[in-house]
Amino acid sequence: MDKGMIGLGAALAIGMAALGASISIGIATAKATESAARQPEIAGKIQAMLMTSIVFIEATAIYALVVSLLLVFAF
Repeated sequence: MDKGMIGLGAALAIGMAALGASISIGIATAKATESAARQPEIAGKIQAMLMTSIVFIEATAIYALVVSLLLVFAF
């Protein structure tokens, strides 16, 4: 296979995953901040749920990084 196309595929894989992860983390943070402002008494629970969500969102970006590294070094 052509190394340039593999590199382009790897760059697109990690780039699109990072874009999706950053947008979704921004939306989740905005909604959590809005929820905490409306009901400050449950801000601790909201923060715990937000951190759990951010971990899962970042996991998908890490999976994309693994895929892109496999593309670069395995082919």
